[in-house]
Amino acid sequence: MSAGTRILHPALRGKIMSADEAAALIPSGANVGMSGFTGSGYPKVVPSALAARIVAANAHGERFKVGVWTGASTAPELDGALALVDGVELRLPYQSDPTCRKRINAGQMEYIDMHLSHVAQFVWFGFLGRLDVAVVEVVGVREDGTLIPATSIGNNKTWLDQADNIILEVNAWQSTDLEGMHDIYYGTALPPHRVPIPILRPDDRIGEPNFLVDLDKVVAVVETNQPDRNSSFTPPDQASERIAAHILDFLEHEVRQYRMPADLLPLQSGVGNVANAVMAGLKKGHFSNLTAYTEVLQDGMLELIRCGKMRVASATALSLSPEAHALFTKELRQLRKSVVLRPQEISNHPEVIRRLGVISMNGMIEADIYGNVNSTHINGTSIMNGIGGSGDFARNAFLSFFMTPSTAKGGKVSCIVPMATHVDHTEHDVQVIVTEQGLADLRGLAPKERARLIIDNCAHPDFRPVLRDYYEQALKRSPGLHTPHLMEEAFTFMKRHSGG
Repeated sequence: MSAGTRILHPALRGKIMSADEAAALIPSGANVGMSGFTGSGYPKVVPSALAARIVAANAHGERFKVGVWTGASTAPELDGALALVDGVELRLPYQSDPTCRKRINAGQMEYIDMHLSHVAQFVWFGFLGRLDVAVVEVVGVREDGTLIPATSIGNNKTWLDQADNIILEVNAWQSTDLEGMHDIYYGTALPPHRVPIPILRPDDRIGEPNFLVDLDKVVAVVETNQPDRNSSFTPPDQASERIAAHILDFLEHEVRQYRMPADLLPLQSGVGNVANAVMAGLKKGHFSNLTAYTEVLQDGMLELIRCGKMRVASATALSLSPEAHALFTKELRQLRKSVVLRPQEISNHPEVIRRLGVISMNGMIEADIYGNVNSTHINGTSIMNGIGGSGDFARNAFLSFFMTPSTAKGGKVSCIVPMATHVDHTEHDVQVIVTEQGLADLRGLAPKERARLIIDNCAHPDFRPVLRDYYEQALKRSPGLHTPHLMEEAFTFMKRHSGG
């Protein structure tokens, strides 16, 4: 089916044009809200056409840059294309593109690393300035002018509502069977007129199946037929499997202690091998009737749904390998009963996360001996990707895990350090730290108790002696003994043994 047959509203059929013509409608200096979340549902051709326009402008001595706002990370056709031509003045709220990262750390691109639940409301509050243009991928345009969302929702509702002008990419590669999977909530309001979000279970549907849009703001419709960037996951290694085993043992312990039901509480997990290893462990285990309230649907969760272990998963986007996406598309009509895609301001909303009692599992770069977590920076100054939604979930979860192998760089770098060089999640938000070495349950522990447990259970044996020595010296020499630290010795450790 061509994209043209999916544009059923006559007014929008009259606005069909090429990607180059659409890109010409984006002025230099504009703030542009792009769809996309972890390689799903991002515009495929307008960003590249905009990059070509920037190259032509630069060749004539013009300085042409735009601000790029998204849901989260996107793909080379968007972030990569615009970063390669130095076309991005400001990027938010999350990125994972190597060229973006290089330019940010070189001081050539400004970057605002934000909690994902904050982005939409900051735009509505006017904190980020005017949103000039939205470029949003959709599956199709219905006869009534509503838009069928694609494989991610992200901040698209806000982009469509707030932008002065809208460019739509209608992608025939996206399956029309996606219609009915989405739940677009239009009940949010600005303070002091906010009301509770009426989600009591992960499968509650409280909104519209499609986007509502002011058709007068649509200035261009571009037809495409290109796939999402569905990257294959590396099979879980031994460290990931051991981390997963520690987490699963702990969840079973919590059930035995009657702190959570036998079918657990809704699960949230970040992207990556450890997350998929946990899901693989759940597939083999005895837990059933599981649910998820998370950001992205990954291979592991899809398998739990397909095998009957998971009843429903609520997310804002897909993040599937090519093989998993093929299965997802083949079984879409059945999966619509078990998958809900929502705006990220709802998928990551603190109110809902706390009400549902979510079990949160996220990765980190390093943790210090008192439980402060760095999930974004190398050596304290260089951004890696961003905080993403980990903070939304960690602070509000019923149970919050942070996970990492105990070492990096082939064992040369310790991921457990005396003092984190950058703190994204303070000790107040971190409940459980897990490495392949073991698990540290920090709930109800004072700082010195946490330090001993993290060193003994989570640090690699090669680094335990130096960490214990640091801690013992701090107990003897620190001017304060609530959270004992020796600044000079901590800095020396970081220079010798840490990549964070």
